[in-house]
Parts: sequence; structure tokens; C-alpha cells
Amino acid sequence: MTADELRRSAAAPGGTQPPGLSGALLALWHDARGDWHKAHEAAQADTSAAGSWVHAYLHRKEGDAGNAAYWYGRSGRPVSRLPLDREWEAVASELLAARGR
Repeated sequence: MTADELRRSAAAPGGTQPPGLSGALLALWHDARGDWHKAHEAAQADTSAAGSWVHAYLHRKEGDAGNAAYWYGRSGRPVSRLPLDREWEAVASELLAARGR
């Protein structure tokens, strides 16, 4: 699965999530559906570095820079300066690639 396919599945009528998504990828899927709260719940439940990375992205999207910086630190990633749509794409692409290994 690619990031584009993940985004398209989120936009599909009926909104059936793809099987086997990690908490971090599920959070990105909910975010692509426009449901920040479900995305946040999924990211918060994923205690991995990937979950922290998505958690950081979500707080950055929310406009809470301080909380985002905390979660970027927990993820081991620098604070992103990418436009939000490009960051979503970058995170999704990397997590999906890692899933395929």
C-alpha cells in the first residue's frame, strides 16, 4: 500500500479502514478522513516511536506547537517545517514502507 492508496481508502464512501494498520497508520487514516479526535486517540494508544511521530504531527496540525515539539522529541524526530499535507505524505510513506519490510 502507498500513501496515496491509504488516503484514497480514507476518502472512499463507507470508510472501511484497510486491515492490519498499526496504531500510527490508523491515526493517519482517521486524519485523512477529517476526524482529528479519532486520529488522536489512535496515535495516543500507539506508544511506539511511530505513534509519537504521528501524535506530534496531529498536535502541530492542531496548532499546539509546544505539545507537538514534546511528541517530536519522544519520536526521535526533529520538529517538522513541511506543509502539513507534505508531512502527512512523508510520515505515511515511511511507515508504510517499514511495514512492507
